[in-house]
Amino acid sequence: MIVRENYLQQIRPLIDKPFIKVLTGIRRCGKSVILTQLVDLFRESGILESKIIYYNFESLAHIEIDGYLKLYTEIKNKITDNERYYILLDEIQEVKEWEKAVNSLLADSNVDIYITGSNSKLLSSELSTYIAGRYVEFEINTLSFAEYILFKETRIAKKIENIYAEFLIYIRFGGFPSIHLADYDTDTIYKIVYDIYSSVILRDTVQRYNIRNIELLERLIKFIFENIGNRFSAKNIADYFKSQQRTIDLNSIYNYLQALEGAFIIQRVPRYDIKGKEILQTNEKYFVSDVSLIYSVLGYRDRFIAGILENIVLLELKRRGYKVYVGKNEEKEVDFIGEKKNEKIYVQVTFKMVEQQTIDREFGAFKSINDNYPKYVVSMDEFWNDNVEGIKHIHIANFLLLNEF
Repeated sequence: MIVRENYLQQIRPLIDKPFIKVLTGIRRCGKSVILTQLVDLFRESGILESKIIYYNFESLAHIEIDGYLKLYTEIKNKITDNERYYILLDEIQEVKEWEKAVNSLLADSNVDIYITGSNSKLLSSELSTYIAGRYVEFEINTLSFAEYILFKETRIAKKIENIYAEFLIYIRFGGFPSIHLADYDTDTIYKIVYDIYSSVILRDTVQRYNIRNIELLERLIKFIFENIGNRFSAKNIADYFKSQQRTIDLNSIYNYLQALEGAFIIQRVPRYDIKGKEILQTNEKYFVSDVSLIYSVLGYRDRFIAGILENIVLLELKRRGYKVYVGKNEEKEVDFIGEKKNEKIYVQVTFKMVEQQTIDREFGAFKSINDNYPKYVVSMDEFWNDNVEGIKHIHIANFLLLNEF
């Protein structure tokens, strides 16, 4: 088992602190593994097995614990003294009104609580007021390129020499951990990912949001997947459906988009006016939580490469704790602005810069941004790494493996 050290580093400082630690992310991104690695961490630190209480609510072994009262009673019966207990609850959204039980356990007992969930709305319901201000959320993603390299080097027991070749594999197959634990052929990989996708659509989207028109939802998903990296609005989507002799109102589109965001199928990136210093409310970009989702639904297509590269960079910025926007710089567009702790990073993403027009466009997007924050143009050009007026050009694989930007 490969340790997801990046996430454990974030969680460690909060162990034994009076906050519920909440791990969210798309199904099969590795939340459960991180939870079991926390269990191992507790054991290694000398915590007795009897003080560690772990439940996976996707297991049929716990199917009878379907409500908050049963959950509270089950755990409370295992707390037999005033010493500290460590409670880990996996896929907690399967338990109705779970917040009541967790809040009561935090109030009544000497406990340190960790939970996972596969829906970003896990903490946005009215019931979540029970734990408002008493939790810290960690968004777990599928494997980064650096983690993918680590997974593969551990599996094949040797160091990878050609990272550019490995990046081509990463582009095609994404970062769901389960597909990188063994050698699978392409068809098997996409079948595994499609099964994950189907489970998320059914359990975290259709059922959770009571969506009835599944066929329309799937058409919307395909539209988004085919337009990864492009700006569009709900009206653009409505116009597209109209051209297909289908009618859908804007409220339904917004509801479907919200449901897909909630299930971590897609991630919305708002636009930011650099000069006006304000967030714009139209023409956002949408990306996916793992690029393999696109290929598992639509098949592999070379024409997706520009959007796929943007998607990979977006996820890397978010993994590193940046709040990300698409930048509007007068008439130009900056692919990404990342903000973290009063610092910024600007990133342009392109496939290859073989034409002067492309070079001028990518570097020109930064020309009127007069600050000293890092500015990168990343591409798949292997033999051209240079700086232009302080703007760094770097191969995307090298960019993803930088210790810090």
